[in-house]
Amino acid sequence: MFYPKYTITDRLLANIKRVNALINELNNRRFPHVVLVEFEKLARAVSTYASTSIEGNPLPLTEVKKILKSKPAHINKFDTDVLRDSEREVLNYNQALHDLNKKLEEGRVRLSLDLILKIQKQIIDGLLAKFESGKLRDKPVVVNNPRTRKVIYLPPDAKDVSQLMLDLIEFINNNSDKIDSLILAGIFHKQMVIIHPFMDGNGRTARLATKVLLAEMGLNTFNLFSFENYYNKNVTRYFQFVGEFGNYYELKDSINFTSWLEYFTEGIIDELLRVQKLLPGVGISPETQLEPYHLKILEFIKEKGFIADRDYAKLVNRAKATRALDFRKLTELGLIERKAKGKATYYVLKDVENLLALSQ
Repeated sequence: MFYPKYTITDRLLANIKRVNALINELNNRRFPHVVLVEFEKLARAVSTYASTSIEGNPLPLTEVKKILKSKPAHINKFDTDVLRDSEREVLNYNQALHDLNKKLEEGRVRLSLDLILKIQKQIIDGLLAKFESGKLRDKPVVVNNPRTRKVIYLPPDAKDVSQLMLDLIEFINNNSDKIDSLILAGIFHKQMVIIHPFMDGNGRTARLATKVLLAEMGLNTFNLFSFENYYNKNVTRYFQFVGEFGNYYELKDSINFTSWLEYFTEGIIDELLRVQKLLPGVGISPETQLEPYHLKILEFIKEKGFIADRDYAKLVNRAKATRALDFRKLTELGLIERKAKGKATYYVLKDVENLLALSQ
């Protein structure tokens, strides 16, 4: 059985309370679908970039965005033989994010060994031999520092991996209504990294599965959330907290999760604050609540790329002065921005891509 050691310190307790407060604030806000779609797409790009970068992928965020924009949503629709490994990693991770989001929306996700195996198989598709894809390792491995390439950790023997993973999953599922979900998600993340169950893709799989656990705790802003971004800001610090140094069998009885859980929850706070800062102030009060005619402006821009007053006049039966107030409200909320002047005036969606880029 798996019984992790940790202490609910004042710091950890304060972090948990802060996370729950921030989640409630975000979940109580209502955003137009057209706005969320743009933020979700870019947030997935940030997650993809950050998680693959942690493992040493050299592609910058700008290049990752270009790759995701230029390739179809489903990797199997085009010939991947011409792709570099760095590009495969990006496309695989992004597709896994997309698929998990869809399953979560449909309520079809529960932590299991089968889910973890499927995630690993998807993220290393084309990067690892098929007999090592979607299967627990049957060979010994060592963990190197991704920056220095020096051996820093010896994971458990292959013969013990299956039982260790089953014990971990059983602990998480059996305590879902007894232990705070943040603590469970953090424990899962670190323990899976410690077990190192695969020949490759351990970190990326652990982070994706952790995102599932965070979503299950009621983080409805899942599609906007990129906790990998926090880790990627200081990769060395991340590895110091999430990993262990030495031989698993010499360390296993003394591993304490407390410091990691404090760091883990601080990372989530950091990311929630980033998301909160980026999202426009919509739906917080009656003054900021959007009406159906406001949504018509946003949907028109989404479809056509821009909107002018003459276009809006055809959509609604509202006076010219009132239409001007509608444009002004959306502009002040940070949803659209004005271009040109006078009779040439038109409006476009706010460039959320630049906002996200500036937040990195």
